[in-house]
Formats: sequence, C-alpha cells, structure tokens
Amino acid sequence: MSIPQERRVVTAIPGPKSQELLARKQAAVPPGIGTTLPVFVTRAGGGVVQDADGNSLIDFGSGIAVTNVGNAAPRVVERVQKQVADFTHTCFMVTPYESYVQVCEKLNELTPGDHEKRTFLVNSGAEAVENAVKIARHATGRQGVVVFDHGYHGRTLLTMTLTAKNMPYKQGFGPFAPEVYRVPLAYPFRWPTGPENCAEEAAEQAIDLIAKQIGAQNVAAVVIEPIAGEGGFIVPARGFLPRIAEFCRANGIVFVADEVQTGFARTGTLFACEDEGVVPDIITTAKGIAGGLPLAAVTGRAEIMDRVHVGGLGGTYGGNPLACEAALGVLETIEAEDLVARARRIGEIMLPRLEALKERFDVVGDVRGRGAMIAIELVEPGTKEPNPTAVQEVVKRCHAEGLLVLTAGTYGNVLRFLPPLVIPEHLLEEGLGILEKAIAEL
Repeated sequence: MSIPQERRVVTAIPGPKSQELLARKQAAVPPGIGTTLPVFVTRAGGGVVQDADGNSLIDFGSGIAVTNVGNAAPRVVERVQKQVADFTHTCFMVTPYESYVQVCEKLNELTPGDHEKRTFLVNSGAEAVENAVKIARHATGRQGVVVFDHGYHGRTLLTMTLTAKNMPYKQGFGPFAPEVYRVPLAYPFRWPTGPENCAEEAAEQAIDLIAKQIGAQNVAAVVIEPIAGEGGFIVPARGFLPRIAEFCRANGIVFVADEVQTGFARTGTLFACEDEGVVPDIITTAKGIAGGLPLAAVTGRAEIMDRVHVGGLGGTYGGNPLACEAALGVLETIEAEDLVARARRIGEIMLPRLEALKERFDVVGDVRGRGAMIAIELVEPGTKEPNPTAVQEVVKRCHAEGLLVLTAGTYGNVLRFLPPLVIPEHLLEEGLGILEKAIAEL
C-alpha cells in the first residue's frame, strides 16, 4: 500500500466524519479510554496517517513507539497475509509452530550479552514485565521488587504498582501489590545538586535505600527502563545504569531492563541498554516488536528462565502465529533497511533544531533523548517549574496544523517525539517547523 508522503489538511481537525465517529465512540466506549487526537484513521504508512475526512497528518507518535518500521511494512504484510491463510491460532502450549521458536531464537541472538538465553512470548508489555517479576521471584526465592521514580511499567495490578505516577494510572485502583519499593532515578535536569553529580548521588541514594530499608538479600529484582518512557523520556545520567547493574550482580538480584518502549532500534541501538554496555539478566520487549500486532517477549539468562516448573509460564494467545510472522518481518526490515542507523540520523536532525529552540525560548527547559526517542520539557520561563499548560497549547496548535505529537512526564509538561524510523526527512523537517511555530506563538 503506497501512501503519498505529504501533509494535507483539508478540514478542521478533527473533521466532520471523525466527529461523527467520536460521538459513536463516546456512546459505546467508557470514558476511561482516553484519546490524544480524535481523528479516525483509515490508512497509514511511512511518516503519515490519513483520517476519515481525507486529512494526512505527519506522525510523530508511531502509535507510542510501535510502528518503528512503519504501518503496513511490506515484509510484515507479506508474512502476515500468508500466515492468516494457513492458520490463525492453535495455542503454542497445545500444538506448537515454528515461527514462535524462530522469534525466540532471534531474540536470544540479538538481545545484549553472549550468555545462553531463553525467551517466551506473551501479548503485551505489562504482561512481559509481570512475568519477569514472577521468574525473578521464583529463581531467587525472594519477594522484594525495586523500581524507580518516574517509571512506567503497565496497567495490570502488579505493573500498576510498579508504575510511579498516580494520575491517571493508579488513582482509585488500589490496594496495590505488596513488596514493591521505589528509589530515586538519576534525572539530570531536576537533580538538586546539578547534572554533573546526578549519576553518582542517585546511585548512592538508591543503593543505600535498598540496603537499609529493604535488605539486598530480600530483593528478587530491580526493574528499570533504560530511558524512562511515560515519565518523560528521562535519560538517566551516564554511569547510573551500570552502577545499579553492578550492585545487582554483587547481591544476587535479577536486573530487569524494561525495553518495551526503547527496544527495536528506537534509540539508535537495537536496545537502549547497549549504549552503556549494560547486560540485563532479563529484558522485556513489546511495542515495536511486531509492527502493530500484539506481541511481547521475556528474554533472560537460561539459568534463571529454566528454574520455572512446566506450566508455570504461558497464556492462550502468547506468541500468536500472525504476530510471530509480523515480528520476523520487523526484524528483517530493521536489518535490511538499517533502521538502527536511521534512528541515529533522525536524532541528528531533530536534536540540533530542538536545542536551538531551547536557546531562543525560555519555556523550553530541557532537550533530551537518543536516536528517534526525543523529548522537550516545558517550564515556566526562568524557572524549572513544570508548565503543563504550555504543553497542551503546543499540542493543540500542532494537531490543528496536521502534526501528531504526544505528551509525557510525571508533571505533564513533556512533549515526546517518536517518529517512525522510516519517516522521510522532508516530513521530519516539516513537522519540526510546525513545532517551532507553535512554541514561538505561545
């Protein structure tokens, strides 16, 4: 499917057809399912999404880092079309199929570290993280789980507990799961003594809290996003992740890297923890793994993964054959089109222009990210006070001009950018121009 790679705004956004569909949505779907931009999509590909009114919007969201290889990537489409004609489901736990094994073999090969690994497949990032905790607890005989400020790990009971932000993810949904403890994250922009002290001081604080308040001998797993996603695309100060991983190794704690949002070339390496040479004991992946089909994975050291008894892991739909074929198509596309390098190129284009915005406008407090996972944090000019009102105004202006952007951040004051890795550069530049205009007009 070929879609013209151009921005085209022919109606107000959302247009009349999308507004009609929105009214139907509101009558049929609970309001708890929010919508960032209520345009109803009919086609998508490359760097654009088209809506029911014929508008074509530049996509800086990728369905929250899912369509890294684009919507309807040819290798994905071809594999899924063939598979859907053969069979859609048998349940791998009943009668298995080769594509599931192939995906596991590829993840064992491609994830960080040359140790022997095992992988199994589930449906979502939250399910992957929850299973990583289950496995760590089983393997260590311990119960405690340590997570970090600004972290996001999902919406199930356990992963909601692991998540730091209360509203909207946790408010009113308690009581929460026990034996979960939170420690500081190395957040350079907001570290009290400055970014130059952030890594060392944050690591010392985290380790001290674990040792004194929990006891390292009681901790089964430390779970961390190598770049905090929903928390605001916070890139931990350099040196922080290796220090935490080293502490885990020294104390028999399973180090779990939640790469649900950062994986599959998004940050300019295949996985974000590769940037500092961190080798996790378990890595969880989802989102970009299957080009939009529901799939997630848990990959870990064989000696940890093999501890769980037969039947202790699984799920009816985990590793669905259509999703497995899609994942194989995604991995082929990343390699064939060198999307790791493409992500770095996107960063090379975006970061200087955003840094220039920071120089021009005091409302831009911080620019951060790696590869094609980039954010700006908006503040009250002359301070570090979060400015969520400015973010909402910028989003409103961008959407009206046909640029789809997302927000994030513990304080609701971060604009995050996740363009498809296959976006043409002219659309990337055009989108940045719209963003610049929106900020200039604040």
